[in-house]
Amino acid sequence: MRAIITIRVGTAVLLLTSPLLTFQFESRAQNASRPRNETPTSSGVETNNDQRQNQNREFAVALVTTLGNEAKSYKDMNLRPRVLARAGDVIWAIDRAAAVRLFRQAWDAAETADTEKVPPKTDTPAMVTALGRLDARDLRSEVVSVVARHDRALADEFLAKLKNASGTEPATDSKRSSDGWTANDAMAKRLRAAAGLLKEGQVESALAFAGPALNQVTAASIAFLSDLREKNAELADRSFAALLTRAELDPLADANTISGLSTYAFTPGFYITFSADGGALWSQPNGETPPPNLPPALRARFFEVAGVVLLRPLPPPEQDFTSSGRRGKYQVIKRLLPLFDQYAPDTAVALHAQLTALGGNSANDQMFDSESANRAAPTPTDLIEKMQFHVDRASTSKERDEIYAATAVRLALKGDLRARDIAGRIDDSARRATVLQYVDFEFVRAAIQKKQPVEAARLAKSGEIAHAQRAWAYSRIAGLLPDSQRQNALDYLADAANEVRHVDSSARDRAVLWVGVTRRLLTFDHTLAWETANEAVKAANQAENFTGYNLITFSIGTQAGIKFTQIGGEDGGLGGFFQILAAEDLYRTVNLAKSLSQDAPRAVATLAIASSLLNK
Repeated sequence: MRAIITIRVGTAVLLLTSPLLTFQFESRAQNASRPRNETPTSSGVETNNDQRQNQNREFAVALVTTLGNEAKSYKDMNLRPRVLARAGDVIWAIDRAAAVRLFRQAWDAAETADTEKVPPKTDTPAMVTALGRLDARDLRSEVVSVVARHDRALADEFLAKLKNASGTEPATDSKRSSDGWTANDAMAKRLRAAAGLLKEGQVESALAFAGPALNQVTAASIAFLSDLREKNAELADRSFAALLTRAELDPLADANTISGLSTYAFTPGFYITFSADGGALWSQPNGETPPPNLPPALRARFFEVAGVVLLRPLPPPEQDFTSSGRRGKYQVIKRLLPLFDQYAPDTAVALHAQLTALGGNSANDQMFDSESANRAAPTPTDLIEKMQFHVDRASTSKERDEIYAATAVRLALKGDLRARDIAGRIDDSARRATVLQYVDFEFVRAAIQKKQPVEAARLAKSGEIAHAQRAWAYSRIAGLLPDSQRQNALDYLADAANEVRHVDSSARDRAVLWVGVTRRLLTFDHTLAWETANEAVKAANQAENFTGYNLITFSIGTQAGIKFTQIGGEDGGLGGFFQILAAEDLYRTVNLAKSLSQDAPRAVATLAIASSLLNK
């Protein structure tokens, strides 16, 4: 049996049936009940506006409530908690009790889905496992991130339900990271949610929520403080100073603790820890990140604490249970010594002696000394000289190709035009094409980021890039143009649409691109925007894995690692343009949402419509 909800919105009556929302409008003349030539009074207009707002709220709540009931029966267990959490997020401002119920249902669904996931294979590389734990990217984390925006107490309650790996300690316990890298599960989720608040500009709320996880040095806690410093340097520095004091008094603080603290002080985004066997685990930001301008007193305090920890007496090798071990401590001291030489020369003298003592213990020590680990920032000239050195010693064409590929990619990231010439030296035609595509698209993205539409268009037209990349570029270029260049913008969007039609490898990618084109067209031509919106729905219905927020990923592997580039999802993805369409023509937008056959995009569209009504 289908429940039918009748709601009057303005002069229209809407009939909703579940599970697939069906809407029927009965249009009436706007002022049919008012005598012709009669002008409504001011109080009458205000009353009508109030009534319309109330009706909009009722309609939005009905949409969200119906969707929430539908979400509980989704076959996709990953989709259930996401939709339920977002539904609570949408109606929080008008019905907190209902929102809390939805949040609790979302948490229960997330717990079920997370516990039923297949555990990782035992042979999963340690770095992959650590990065997964660091990101805390599971469904419960997503729910907490949404709940934390509105109800910190409820978010804390959810986090308290988590257990550590042994299942015996409460999640709020500040258990020490065993590898100097990861926080425990609950702390990682807390920091990820706090990072979301910070991104939304809720600085003080973000810091308050992150607080329990800021009592230990991990990649996530230091990353949060570095991001916080960009928003409020005083608050971030105060928290960092507290971490320094904790490290100084902590008998278990070791070289990896100091390495982590140095990230905040000198290399934001670049976090590295070393293991006792000489290995290393690190994260690296995209592009160059300048060191923060710390107050001199705080910088001096870092070197004071670092010296205290690094100069602690060496235990016998068989009694060294630190996360870094002797070899890892050697690595950290060697990496930080140039900074001590510059800022704390007295301490540097003792550290040089410590380094000699550590390095002399094993003739077989092969210390990790890569360019990445030591955070070197080579110039393009340095890269080319290094490339030539290795090319001259390469024994095969394949070896030379990989040297050229790695150098071209790194030069492209620095915006150096010589990257294309070096990519052109690659002998293998398929490999050459792959590298040239990466290089050319990096140049296009850089021009768009610098708001240079003419240069971006030139590069997009001449570069050896894929149809999806060119479609995205033309769409973004149109968005850079002012209203006075409306026709030029429309021409670029027509070119973008043509490129989308040539993307035959993935219906999902076409849907992502159509969403982007539609969103841009809404600025210049709503009639054309409705046409491309239908194209987006058509592509979405052909792609089982389209969620409404997908990104298109391009990757390239070289000797220097794997580089990823993602496009799409701008301006809120599918939900972004459904919000705008709903404000313009509710009836037509509702029918467009109804035509989405997949649960995920239909949920995104429905919630966007509700958000549009509530924001009026």
